[in-house]
Amino acid sequence: MSAMPEKNTMPTGEAHENGTVFDPTSLEGILEKYRGAKGALIPILQQTQASYGYLPRPAVGRIAKFLKVPESKIYGVATFYAQFHLHPRGRNIVRVCLGTACHVRGGEGILDAVSDELKVKPGETTPDLRYTLERVACLGACGLSPAMMVNDTTYGRLTKKKIAEILKKYE
Repeated sequence: MSAMPEKNTMPTGEAHENGTVFDPTSLEGILEKYRGAKGALIPILQQTQASYGYLPRPAVGRIAKFLKVPESKIYGVATFYAQFHLHPRGRNIVRVCLGTACHVRGGEGILDAVSDELKVKPGETTPDLRYTLERVACLGACGLSPAMMVNDTTYGRLTKKKIAEILKKYE
């Protein structure tokens, strides 16, 4: 039995935890750009995440084989940096501020209202991949507290009643 070349070690059509099928085509293009390069792990992870929206488990395995490092090293780097995500994220990222000003003015209640509306807890993504809910330490919008962001848009002076109206814009 002959060994498969390194380039073909990723099974095509491997299903992920969210039911999508992993297509390694773009990953192979990313890896080729870094063949023989030193210190390529973070740029490879950044470009892989840009391509897939997160770091799929099969991609991590393929990157580890390509770089000839244990998968644990890849996961160590990916979990150290907040920019990397190991699970699919929603098309809309909802960040609820819980900094001091927002906390004092009801930020936890806003977070609870968003969580109830989306039916997910902070750190989770809706099953339809429409929203990911995140709690953040500060959005820098203290004068608008309590505040949240949806993607790049900041919403301030929030009330629980405003949440459904705001989220409906992103359906």
